[in-house]
Amino acid sequence: MENERIAVSIITIGDELMIGQVIDTNSAWMSQQLNAAGIWVKRRVAVGDSRNDIRKALDEEGRHSQIILITGGLGPTADDITKPLLSEYFGGKLINDASVLKHVEQIFTRSGRPFTERNIKQAEVPEGCEVLFNERGTAPGMWFEKEGRIYVAMPGVPYEMKGLMTNAVIPRLLKRFNTGNIIHRTLLTSGIGESFLADHIAVWENELPSHIRLSYLPNFGMIRLRLTGLGADRQTLADEVSAEFEKLKKLTAQWLAADEDITMPQLISKMLRERKKRLATAESCTGGYIAHLITGQPGASEVYNGSVVSYTNDLKKRLLHVEEDTLSRYGAVSEPTVRQMINGVLEATGSDYAIAVSGIMGPDGGSPDKPVGTVWVAAGDRQAIIAKEFRFHHDRKRNIEYTANHALNLLRRFMLGDEPF
Repeated sequence: MENERIAVSIITIGDELMIGQVIDTNSAWMSQQLNAAGIWVKRRVAVGDSRNDIRKALDEEGRHSQIILITGGLGPTADDITKPLLSEYFGGKLINDASVLKHVEQIFTRSGRPFTERNIKQAEVPEGCEVLFNERGTAPGMWFEKEGRIYVAMPGVPYEMKGLMTNAVIPRLLKRFNTGNIIHRTLLTSGIGESFLADHIAVWENELPSHIRLSYLPNFGMIRLRLTGLGADRQTLADEVSAEFEKLKKLTAQWLAADEDITMPQLISKMLRERKKRLATAESCTGGYIAHLITGQPGASEVYNGSVVSYTNDLKKRLLHVEEDTLSRYGAVSEPTVRQMINGVLEATGSDYAIAVSGIMGPDGGSPDKPVGTVWVAAGDRQAIIAKEFRFHHDRKRNIEYTANHALNLLRRFMLGDEPF
């Protein structure tokens, strides 16, 4: 088949998804892996544990896509209804698969847990399906074919689903289809709004070849621009996408933060590692969120010393040596305060660089001079400090997220020797 004709639908099943109790990370991960393999995901659908809704979803996605991937509802409890429904949908009955039964029994034997009748049911599969071995768990994957369509059911447990996708599903799909090529190039911008950026690059964007398209991905004041190219010959496509990407980099040079698909915490960690430098943070209004972003990166211990979360003025004075006169004259949310917080945390931690933030996240606490969303951010080292005031207009959670991202970006600009916007 030609790449343009291959369409994939992902169906995720579970009431927990519909009520927001569990966030659907499965379909996002599956989309990323399929896309990297040159397989385009056309539709993603979530349904609850309803036989009628699942059946309708199978019918509907079968009309849109050649490949339908399903996760969820394959467990041993009464609310896991996907397997018996699939048995009805594709005709036949549930039968016991000897290899699956042996595998399930081995898992329970190794763990010393009792092997019950309910566990034995995990070895039941619809008659006529091809069983995909799940080495990471008890629920097998199941491959069906009907009227030229491929349906693959996998457990909803992310760790198990990922094993099946990586080891069985994607390799089989690549053997079955001529997927063509999909190539992405992504850059990260900061300091310009989405509409202004779109206007700035409009002429270039309108002249893009039809098989290359641009996507805008804004998040917390940063915008990722992603070029996506589709084509038969990979090298030709790569050259075309690279040529357009270089044009885009020149057009956005004033606001370019990174020429790769990377988050701001990842970028800062990378820059610190390349420079063999260490960072500390002095956080007031973000309450440790910047520390959370940095320590969420692999290898954080190589680049990060720690944080002083000085939420009160008393701790700012005692731990970071912010002067009483500074707080009295200028307030906690001020340039002099965050500059002294930088000096204090550098002295306390012996770090090479530091970030300091102090602001009013809301919904209360603002004033005419310093409304909710007012934040002072500083970044620096022992030789110099730069500081900038921001005014955010979101709810408390988003104000914290915006503050953290802009604080990291201010550090990036400091490390590069740039002045703040």
